[in-house]
Amino acid sequence: MKKILVLLLTCSAALTYGQSSQRARNYLDEVNKKIAGYSTISIDFHYSQIDGKSGDINQETEGHIDLKENLYRLSFMDMTRIFDGKKIYTISDEDKEVTVSKYDPNKIDNALPLQILTFYKSGYDLQWDISQNIKGKEIQYIKLIPTDKKSGIKEVLVGVDHATKQIYNKIQVNKNGSKSVLTVKSFKTNQSMSKNHFTFTSADYPNYYINNID
Repeated sequence: MKKILVLLLTCSAALTYGQSSQRARNYLDEVNKKIAGYSTISIDFHYSQIDGKSGDINQETEGHIDLKENLYRLSFMDMTRIFDGKKIYTISDEDKEVTVSKYDPNKIDNALPLQILTFYKSGYDLQWDISQNIKGKEIQYIKLIPTDKKSGIKEVLVGVDHATKQIYNKIQVNKNGSKSVLTVKSFKTNQSMSKNHFTFTSADYPNYYINNID
C-alpha cells in the first residue's frame, strides 16, 4: 500500500512540474512573440551586482539601449557599443579608443541583446514562479534552472509585467550567493530611429585610437 501511495505521489508531482514547466515556456514564448513584433525598442535600465556574503551592492550603474531589428546601440558602464549588422564598435571615452571587431554569432560576448528573450529555449528547466505587486504592477516571475550541473548559476528569475507582457527585470542568482539584477526603468517601442543611429562614423572621434582586431 505504501509503495502504491509513493508511486501516486511521485506521478502527481511529476505531472504538476510538467504543467508548471509548459505554462512557463508558453508564457515566455508569448512575451518573446510580442516584443519581436516591435519595429524599434528603446530601454533605460538599472543594473546592480550584490555580494553573496555581505549582501552589499558591489556595483551599481545605469544604462540605455536602442534596438532596431538586429542593430543596436548600447551605453553601459562608461562605454558605448554599436552593432551595424556586420561589425561591433566598442567606444571607450576614458581610454579614447574604439575597438572594431567582426560579428561572430558563436562568441558569447557577441550575443545580440534581443537574445535575452530567447536564451530560455535551451539549457534551462523552466518553472512557473511567484507573482508580485511592484509599484502597482503585477509582475509574474518565471524561474530558470540551468541543466548543466557545473554551471556557476543557481537560477535566473525573469520578471514580466503581466499587463503589457514586457520584461520588468532579470535576476541572476549564482551558486556562490552573489546576484546581478537588471531592472527596466523605461520601455518605449516603435519610435523613429534613423539607420545612421546604428552607424559608426570615425570623424566623430578624431582623437581616438581605432583598434581593428579582426
